[in-house]
Amino acid sequence: MKPVQLKGHSTLLLNNGRILIVKKDYPLDDCIWFLEVDTPFVKEQKKLLGTEVVAWSKGVIGSAPKPIVISGPSGVGKGTLINKLMKEFPSKYGFSVSHTTRAPREKELDGVHYHFTERSLMEKDIRDGKFLEFASVHGNLYGTSIEAVEAVTDSGKRCILDIDVQGARSVRASSLDAIFIFICPPSFEELEERLRARATETEEQVQKRLRNARAELDEGRSPGLFDHILVNDDLETCYETLKKLLASDENANTLNQPTTKNLKVHVSHMESRADQKILLHCGTNGTGVKVPSLFMLDISSLKGGAPGRTRGLNVYTVESLRDGVNRIKQL
Repeated sequence: MKPVQLKGHSTLLLNNGRILIVKKDYPLDDCIWFLEVDTPFVKEQKKLLGTEVVAWSKGVIGSAPKPIVISGPSGVGKGTLINKLMKEFPSKYGFSVSHTTRAPREKELDGVHYHFTERSLMEKDIRDGKFLEFASVHGNLYGTSIEAVEAVTDSGKRCILDIDVQGARSVRASSLDAIFIFICPPSFEELEERLRARATETEEQVQKRLRNARAELDEGRSPGLFDHILVNDDLETCYETLKKLLASDENANTLNQPTTKNLKVHVSHMESRADQKILLHCGTNGTGVKVPSLFMLDISSLKGGAPGRTRGLNVYTVESLRDGVNRIKQL
């Protein structure tokens, strides 16, 4: 994602490999962009592509709850746990829609069940770093794009990613700020009993799942990969633990910010007064209604970045230039 052609803008070079760009005469919640020139993502793309690279990222005011990565071996019950969350909190959680290069099956809808795409396009997006994780299954590519996760967050929901351990490792290495949860059985023997109780697969298929499960359990205990490990001994107990864990993590910064719709930022009035704190002078919204004219933009808590959004921008109203300077000194 990159901004439309800029007719007027102001720029400020930051000390983290980014250039802050504020577009003129755009609403405050749609005028902030970052041009990344030396961030980890850009450095990695330069190395992969062997050429100079820059990347755009849209700035988003405020913080959003972290996406949730849930992993675990087949038969551990993670799908059931996720379905219970989605059923109890349908307006709170959402799934990202994965991409695939396979053809749609009967009754499958593009953008609902999968984003169906051409292999060449998906391979290019993978090279461009636009996918959090991907895998080849039976000759077709499947993957989770950063944009798909961002779209769920933009809708006001907390994104859940149900992926395997290798996928979780790829997401952990990305710029996505997520919480990682691993669901494991009380014992390997219990997991085997659950898989066999399905009675839907041949012995060869069961043995393959067991081999994969053992490898996933070993990988899942890798230091630094998962933030939490939950043992699904009893489904309801595990579900209650999962809900409490997510609730405690949801105390993301919720700021009492002014209404930013239709406020126009005048590019000639962006003033940097201190590192990470910027004063913005704003015009009216064209309705004749009195609105705040001076804002302080705090960029000290940025999260994410290209090829996704840059979140964590904090905005405060200030009464005067002197008040703004005093607020900067206090923060």
